[in-house]
Parts: sequence; C-alpha cells; structure tokens
Amino acid sequence: MKKSKAGVAAEWVAFIFYIGLLVYFTIFAESMGRTVPIVSSSYRYNLVPLKEIKRFLCNTDTLGWEPVILNIAGNVIAFIPFGYFLPRLFKYRIQFVKAVLVSFDLSLAIEIIQLLSRVGSFDVDDLILNTLGGIIGYILCVIVWRERGKYPHSQ
Repeated sequence: MKKSKAGVAAEWVAFIFYIGLLVYFTIFAESMGRTVPIVSSSYRYNLVPLKEIKRFLCNTDTLGWEPVILNIAGNVIAFIPFGYFLPRLFKYRIQFVKAVLVSFDLSLAIEIIQLLSRVGSFDVDDLILNTLGGIIGYILCVIVWRERGKYPHSQ
C-alpha cells in the first residue's frame, strides 16, 4: 500500500518538528542546563564509556531518581523517534546498520556542538544511549510494519 502525498508530507513535517525539539532540548533549553557560558569557562567532556552511567546509577541516593531517569532514559527516549522515522521516511532503503550509524552520527554532531559551544558536555555515554534509542526506534518501526504486513523486507 502506497502512502499518499499528504501522508508523506505529514511524516516529514512531524520529523522536522521532532528534530527542532531535539536541537532545542540538547542545545538551547535552559531548563536542561543549557545556558550561555562565560567566555573563560572550560570544556567539559567524558571519554570513558559507561563512566557517567555508572556514576548516576551508583549515586541515586544522593542525586535522586529524577536526574538519573532524565539522563539515562531521557537520552534513549530522545532518539527513539529518530530511529522510527528513518526507515519510514526513506522508504525502507535504510537498513539496520545504516540506521545505527546515522543515529550515532546525529548524536555525535549534537555532542560536538555542545562541547564547542560549551552549553553542555561531550559525553561518550550520551553517544551510547542516543544510539541505543535509535536502534530501539528502528526495531519498533520494523515490528509495527511487519505486524501490519506492510514492511517490504517481510516477504
């Protein structure tokens, strides 16, 4: 079953809106700690895989659950729509490995912008969690479309 032009346009509008929200919350939202830095502020980064995830999980008693959930689950959840939209918008020409790489690339771009603009921190754990979210979204899309019998690779 072919999608109507209006359906395709609606998906693109939703995707662009989602990307706008993603950029806003990861780079501009003051409520997420994205404030304009002082010129002399230093770069903040974590290059050790799982370091911040472990820190959050081991310190829930002092940090509380809200920052733990916001950081860990939030990074995964934020990229689920991205992984879901990819195969739909590109007519299923994007296979799993490419979806993983594109999710990683978008996350890397956001992390680099945060590092260079000093409105966040470059965190390798965010790359891991964001990419995981993209993977989950892609898998959800495949499951939904296979259940409906419409996924082209299910024949």
